[in-house]
Amino acid sequence: MAQYYLRGEVKDEKSNTLSNAKIFLHSTRYVYYSGSSGSFGITSTHLSDSVTISLEGYQPVNTRLETAKFNTIVLKTLYSTATLQRNRLVSFTRNLHPEDRNKRTITGETYSSLVENDFISARKYPETGCAIHTDKASYSNIRRFLGMNTTVPTDAVRVEELLNYFSLDYTTPPADSTFAFKSFLSDCPWNTESRLLYVHASARKIDPEKVPPSNLVFLIDVSGSMDMPNRLPLLKSAFKLLVDNLRDKDTVSIVVYGSAVGVWLIPTSGIEKEKIRKSIEDLYPGGSTPGESGIRTAYRLAKSQFIPGGNNRVILATDGDFNVGQTSEEELEKMITQHQQSGIYLTCLGVGMGNYKDSKLEILAKKGNGNFAYLDNEKEAEKVLVKEFTQTLYTVADDAFLNVWFNPSVIKDYRLIGFDNKVNALADSLSEVEGGEVGSGHSLLAMFELTPLSQSLDWGHAEDGLAKVTLNYRTPGDSLVRQTGYVSPLAYTVFNELPNSYRFATAVTMFAGILKNSPFMRQISWNDASSIATQAHNPQDAIQAEFLTMISKAKKIYGNRRKRKAE
Repeated sequence: MAQYYLRGEVKDEKSNTLSNAKIFLHSTRYVYYSGSSGSFGITSTHLSDSVTISLEGYQPVNTRLETAKFNTIVLKTLYSTATLQRNRLVSFTRNLHPEDRNKRTITGETYSSLVENDFISARKYPETGCAIHTDKASYSNIRRFLGMNTTVPTDAVRVEELLNYFSLDYTTPPADSTFAFKSFLSDCPWNTESRLLYVHASARKIDPEKVPPSNLVFLIDVSGSMDMPNRLPLLKSAFKLLVDNLRDKDTVSIVVYGSAVGVWLIPTSGIEKEKIRKSIEDLYPGGSTPGESGIRTAYRLAKSQFIPGGNNRVILATDGDFNVGQTSEEELEKMITQHQQSGIYLTCLGVGMGNYKDSKLEILAKKGNGNFAYLDNEKEAEKVLVKEFTQTLYTVADDAFLNVWFNPSVIKDYRLIGFDNKVNALADSLSEVEGGEVGSGHSLLAMFELTPLSQSLDWGHAEDGLAKVTLNYRTPGDSLVRQTGYVSPLAYTVFNELPNSYRFATAVTMFAGILKNSPFMRQISWNDASSIATQAHNPQDAIQAEFLTMISKAKKIYGNRRKRKAE
């Protein structure tokens, strides 16, 4: 069959090229993206082929591409901001219409109100999915609350981020793959009629010799609200730790916002570590918080130093309390979306308490194709920016989304644990699933609570397995959507015979469920979570050992609050 080539470019009304525009080829139903220069080249079996081209913030175009000419597609800007501000889902089940609830603010701190995933019929809705990301902010933020001997806001508890915090049972992917998979099916400690399915995906680690050069812009909040020991001084220590990892081929710039907005350190080679450290040490707080202007300045600077094929990233460090310029979450979301297609990633580092805006930083990180961590102490800064340097700052997969099909011949219903959606995203009928960024060597664990069709079911036999897993993603700088798959076998393992990592993860999930006051975990106690964690944890792992002390603290703080009546 003959092969033809569809060539062209995507531009806006001012003739600016548009990268990462989505190109849907109708004849094959494949999806492509325009490159960094706005150009594209697509093979086809037809002399002409129809496509739909779309990009957030622009009106989609349906047209035919001709192989005999160079096709120029112009996308018109949407005057309505509806598309730019469209809400995005973390997890999604086809044809399911969830309920609506409200948003919450706690003592000056803001958290997006979440709706915990419920049980879903496998017969009616066999497919579900969730975005993969490397965010870990929830865990260290919970540690901060418990360290202050206070209860934790329920919406500050994001189960998947607690699981992300630990490096659990990493498996090296095959040489020709970005991801490796494994799964286990076992008992559910909080419900004897349920089973737990663990789906584990490990992302490829970048070869240290092949780590691309970095163009990093430190965007640091130096406003008056940062004048506390756990804010700007902590961030200065954190960034000086990061500087130790820089190489000669890396470039660092610093943008600050406070009493003024501007470039504090012009682009500087990573070899000049003392110059960079001194520039960081000389930072001082004062003034208002013009976060919007700071972000725009940082992206302009990052774009001016853009390294094709490199790691181009803005690292925003703040308490999130923007009070000048665009300050609402909706306005900030609209602004950051405009930079989403630039090829520049955004990492957010949150600090502080009292006026800490978790919800704003979470939105910025997700819309900026990046990740999000909370620094409660210098030890956490070292973990995020030194020990997990490549995982935090180097991406191996973009727009990653995990889809799971459950076999209705053996499963009655299922519940995705964690990956809870925001209320406003559920209420928006135009909501779409937003894939996440996956860092080098990240180990993702998704857990599902399952109800079998029969308690006497033989878990050892099923023609189609227990579940089929597919992971869709793009490699950085590549427009092609890739897909890798895995079939979860119907192989049952007694809970006490599970590898320690999975039993420990179960204890983390139970801890999160109790903190969230989950209706699904009302029959368990802190002692139940502590018992499993104690037996399964690695005594040589300081982070896992610390988790045991967090359970003890929570038990003391919450006292007898868990002794409540079932609804």
